[in-house]
Amino acid sequence: MLIFLSGMVTAGFLIAAAFFFRFWQRTRDTLFAVLGVSFVLFALSQAASLSVDAPQDDRTAIFLLRLLGFVVLLAGILAKNLKRARQPRTNGKINSSNSSGASSGT
Repeated sequence: MLIFLSGMVTAGFLIAAAFFFRFWQRTRDTLFAVLGVSFVLFALSQAASLSVDAPQDDRTAIFLLRLLGFVVLLAGILAKNLKRARQPRTNGKINSSNSSGASSGT
């Protein structure tokens, strides 16, 4: 039962990665690519924890994959926020390329 549930979690990580890569392909926003890469790393660590027949204490490399996924995720979020903070402001608002032309309602 544990193997089945771990396989489902791995499949969920891969499905989430596929969605994020599709969003990245549509928008070219690097945050979506970063999210996709981190979910692939999570799926790899989940699958590796089942396939490696090692005692609980010898799974450091597997946990390093998961740690790398979180580091990539945090770096992507920080890069996105720093990029937004560097954008020029006009009248206290951040300039954004709103292609629909809708106003903010103010």
